[in-house]
Amino acid sequence: MPDTAIPADRAPTEGTTAATDRVLTVSESAAKRVAFLIAQEGNPALMLRLTVSGGGCSGFQYGFGFDESVNEDDFVFERDGTKVVTDDSSLDLLAGATLDYVEDLMGAAFQIKNPNATASCGCGNSFAA
Repeated sequence: MPDTAIPADRAPTEGTTAATDRVLTVSESAAKRVAFLIAQEGNPALMLRLTVSGGGCSGFQYGFGFDESVNEDDFVFERDGTKVVTDDSSLDLLAGATLDYVEDLMGAAFQIKNPNATASCGCGNSFAA
């Protein structure tokens, strides 16, 4: 399976942003962790939904949750059979970002490495763009 995918009906047309500009990469460790969490939920139809909304200490904040449905304005990115879905508006702020899962001595957490962020808070859950 490819690391990321954009549905064919969402591919950019001439004069629009290149497909590679609107990609969310899912790391191997993030895909494994999401798969583990979905297995714990007991519902293989679940996908991780990643959203960006206004708020947080830096202006925008990331949101994570599980979802079974794909909406009309959603993009689905897949790695090793694990699906991450995000809406069109969130993808504007996530374009080129990587979803990672990191475990270290300080703990374990999902991290977003976002090239669009001009600043972020200490915990990494909110950012400015």
